[in-house]
Amino acid sequence: MTRGMPIPETVTLHIPFRVVKRGGRKEMQLPDSAAQPRRTDNTLVKALARVFRWKRMLESSEYATVAELAEREGIASSYMTRVLSLTLLAPDIVEAILDGKQGPNVTLGSVLRPFPLDWSGQHDAMGAASSNEDDKPVLSSRCSIG
Repeated sequence: MTRGMPIPETVTLHIPFRVVKRGGRKEMQLPDSAAQPRRTDNTLVKALARVFRWKRMLESSEYATVAELAEREGIASSYMTRVLSLTLLAPDIVEAILDGKQGPNVTLGSVLRPFPLDWSGQHDAMGAASSNEDDKPVLSSRCSIG
């Protein structure tokens, strides 16, 4: 098998991106026009799993108080109370987080700040996008919570 043109030794690609700090680490951010890969925030997913498990434990009367459950889990009751507020997030926001469709600014730190209790207010606070296509984020990258 022969080729008509020789293969060059060096290939140069130009990819527009910028480096931003996110949660104490540096991350490459592509332009808004580029297709964004889904990226699940494992810290946020783990926190959601824990709080819904804690909620179930409290509702089933396995533990009588948040303080009792916090002591068993080895964390401060004030932190547990703050994190338990995640159970009040709109179901589609939780689903977007689990699917990795949230914007890059939706982190555990940002969702632990006070947010509206009504779901439409949550969408506004978190910058929910108007469409829910498979390739687009459900929560926009320009969100500010609190």
